[in-house]
Amino acid sequence: MAITNFIPTVWSESLYRALDKQYIGVANCNREFEGDIKNCGSSVKICGIGTVNVTNYTKNTDMSTPQDLSDTSTNLVINYSKCFNFQIDDIDKAQSKPKLMDAAMKIAASALANEADKKVYELFEETENLVFDDNASSSTILSNIIKARELLYNANVSSTEEVVLEVSPAIASLILMAKIDLATDNKEAIENGYLGSIGGCKIFVSNNIVKSTEGGIVFNKCIMRTKRAIAFAEQLSEIEAYRPEKRFADAVKGLHLFGVKVIYPEEMVLLDLGIPQEE
Repeated sequence: MAITNFIPTVWSESLYRALDKQYIGVANCNREFEGDIKNCGSSVKICGIGTVNVTNYTKNTDMSTPQDLSDTSTNLVINYSKCFNFQIDDIDKAQSKPKLMDAAMKIAASALANEADKKVYELFEETENLVFDDNASSSTILSNIIKARELLYNANVSSTEEVVLEVSPAIASLILMAKIDLATDNKEAIENGYLGSIGGCKIFVSNNIVKSTEGGIVFNKCIMRTKRAIAFAEQLSEIEAYRPEKRFADAVKGLHLFGVKVIYPEEMVLLDLGIPQEE
């Protein structure tokens, strides 16, 4: 790619597509507000509606005064910024097949996606719903998943609502060792990190799940949630090509801005699953 042929809008869209292919945590967020963020700036107000009362109806009888609905609102703020800045020497560029710049942009997208996913999973403390097991194993993993799903049922998350469970590789291994019959199909199998589903709950594996070590036990902060529980929005604020003054090279730098926030904490469960370390 010659520096003179670099079109920022084209490469921004290309990077967006590459990011979407790499996301796991972000892919399971509510991203419907993204258009507002991109067009309007650094934040967007997310509005919601309170509970609607249902009463008995009597034929030929006037209904009661209409209920005043209360509304709720929260701001989704673009409060994280990540950047990349790389160069490719003219000699390497001339000898590259396929083009090094295309490959480098894909690697940049993967790195940016990892940073965004990490911020999603750092929100595990934003819910009071908890399933705790300090000795998780293949014999307990299914019951832990069922307990988490029960907590969502108790929060009025119906069986028709799309629910995802995001686990670390270690917990994914327990699921596989338990020989649980994971349902899958060709369409779902192409999703990044997708392992299969249990009882309608789609399971994704990510190495960005938060872990902590206490008393020789590694705790995996796995999350079960609806796809509207966490909101995410992003901007590729800047992406530009340039020629470094002291190098014979093409360089590209980009600025990735994003925000992430728990909107419905009751529709999220933390599965704090501990695996004792072998001595």
